[in-house]
Amino acid sequence: MTVVEVCQAGDLRKNFYRTSCPSAEGIVKKITERFVARDPSLPADLLRLHFHDCFVRGCDASVLIRSTANSKAEKDAPPNLSLEGFEVIDEIKTELEKKCAGKVSCADTLALAARDAVSFQFQKPMWEVLTGRRDGKVSRASEALANLPSPFSNFSTLIRNFQSKGLTVHDLVVLSGAHTIGDSHCNLFSNRLYNFTGKGDQDPSLDPTYAAFLKTKCRSLSDTTTKVDMDPGSAKNFDASYFVNLKHKKGLFQSDAALLTDRTSNKIVGELQKSSDFFREFAQSMKRMGAIEVLTGKSGEIRKKCGVITS
Repeated sequence: MTVVEVCQAGDLRKNFYRTSCPSAEGIVKKITERFVARDPSLPADLLRLHFHDCFVRGCDASVLIRSTANSKAEKDAPPNLSLEGFEVIDEIKTELEKKCAGKVSCADTLALAARDAVSFQFQKPMWEVLTGRRDGKVSRASEALANLPSPFSNFSTLIRNFQSKGLTVHDLVVLSGAHTIGDSHCNLFSNRLYNFTGKGDQDPSLDPTYAAFLKTKCRSLSDTTTKVDMDPGSAKNFDASYFVNLKHKKGLFQSDAALLTDRTSNKIVGELQKSSDFFREFAQSMKRMGAIEVLTGKSGEIRKKCGVITS
């Protein structure tokens, strides 16, 4: 982590809105929980939204900005076309603007909502979210393509990607554990089933029984609509089963399997087999991820609507 990033992260703090909007965090929690109670897929959606935001220009809510006639925004880049949960953030922001106009950033709203959505299952906060982020004024689809880790990445590409954000090998493995909830479209992994090296073959690093099961779901390389749980048997529960499955060669993506190809990361996978250990480490890594290149103080702005740059 560079000195600059440490300084920026240091500008975030607990209860940033204590005086300017005391009810802010309560509003985020209440609305998030109402949505999650109706739709159990939302924790995965909001966690992914937060992750995709932070990896492009830092955690500045640039992923929420809508494209205009002159500018194609991040949310319309190919890796972001399947993102969901925008309506939750919009509803929270509308309520926050009614209560404390111009005070609470979309970046903080997203960071808090992601935490509260995942925490709903446990009825207690699973990690601390420091606040004080401000919203960015730039959102470019090309930057999403350049910065977001790909499910097809090998280990060296992944670690380069994370290190460029000031994150470690440990953070890479721990944050990959977010794949314990949610689902994915077949086309993001079906090459491992049908054409791994371009010769109509299967990825030898994938458990054969799991591969056979996946083939019953994803019938061909061209299937772009079917979805499959990322953590077989436990995709609605936030737990350590992702790491247990990974050790059994049941990681869905090439980027999951890649974590077993490096000695250090493979060892970390082995250390995260218990949920209590995973939760402790995830809380630390999320705090670090949530501080990537944040805008604070007079930088950026506070958007009135999260999809539109105000000034």
